[in-house]
Amino acid sequence: MKFEGTEDYVATDDLRLAVNSAVALQRPLLIKGEPGTGKTMLAEEVAKGLGKTLLQWHIKSTTKAQQGLYEYDAVSRLRDSQLGDEKVHDISNYIKRGKLWEAFAADEQVVLLIDEIDKADIEFPNDLLVELDKMEFFVYETGETIKAKHRPIIIITSNNEKELPDAFLRRCFFHFINFPSRETMEKIVAVHHPDVKKELVNEALEVFFDVRSIPGLKKKPSTSELIDWLKLLMADDVPDEILKNRDSSKAIPPLYGALLKNEQDVHLLERLAFMHRRESRG
Repeated sequence: MKFEGTEDYVATDDLRLAVNSAVALQRPLLIKGEPGTGKTMLAEEVAKGLGKTLLQWHIKSTTKAQQGLYEYDAVSRLRDSQLGDEKVHDISNYIKRGKLWEAFAADEQVVLLIDEIDKADIEFPNDLLVELDKMEFFVYETGETIKAKHRPIIIITSNNEKELPDAFLRRCFFHFINFPSRETMEKIVAVHHPDVKKELVNEALEVFFDVRSIPGLKKKPSTSELIDWLKLLMADDVPDEILKNRDSSKAIPPLYGALLKNEQDVHLLERLAFMHRRESRG
C-alpha cells in the first residue's frame, strides 16, 4: 500500500516519494518547511490515505521525552495509600501511557505524529533514540518491557527553531517541503475553494506572490493565509477587478489582516507605498 495523496491534500511527487520511502525503510519521516506548508496536515492525510489510525503527540517547550513513553503518578498513589484505597497495591494503576506506548500497543499499525519536535529541549530527540530504533522501552516501576506489536509509521515535523542532533537525524528519512509553485498553489486553492472564480484566483495569486517577494518581510504569508484570504474575498464578494486594477501607490492589499500577521510588515508595505507615491510625483 502506497501513499498517493488524498482528495483534500495536494502532495507533490517528491513528497509522495518521501513518505513511501520512509515507510519502506521503516524509519521516521522528518518533515521540515516554513510554517503553513501543510506539515501537520500531512500526517492526517497519510493516515487517511493508508486507512490507518492517527495518534498525535503535540510537543511544547515543557514536554519531556519520558511523557511519550509513560508517566508514573506517585502523588495519586500516596494519596490513595493514606485513604486506604485497595488499588494502591497495584502500581500499574498509577501509570499513564504516553503516545509511543499507545502506538506500540495498538493491534494494527498506526501513524504517529510527533509535531514540532524542535519546540522541546535540545536533548529531547536524543532521549528517544533507543525507543525509535529498537521499538521497545522498559517500564522500571513494573519491570516490564513494552515492545511494538506493529512498527508505527512515524512522522516528525520541525519548524527549524532549533538544530536537531546528528545522531537523531541519521535515524530519519528527511524531506523539506518547498513552498508551493504557482501551479501547485492553484491545485491547493481548488481543493479548498472549488467554486471560486478563476479570475479571482489569478489576481489573488498575483498579489500573494508579489507580497511574498518583498524583501524584508518578517513573516511571509503562507498557504494557510492565502486560503483564509481567498475565503474572505469570496465572503465579501470582492470583485477581481479591485485586485487587478489595484493602485500600486496603495501597497496594502484589501483585507490584508488575513495575509500580514505583524505591524512591522504592515508598516513596511505602507513605507513602500509612500515611496512609490513620491517617485510618481517626482
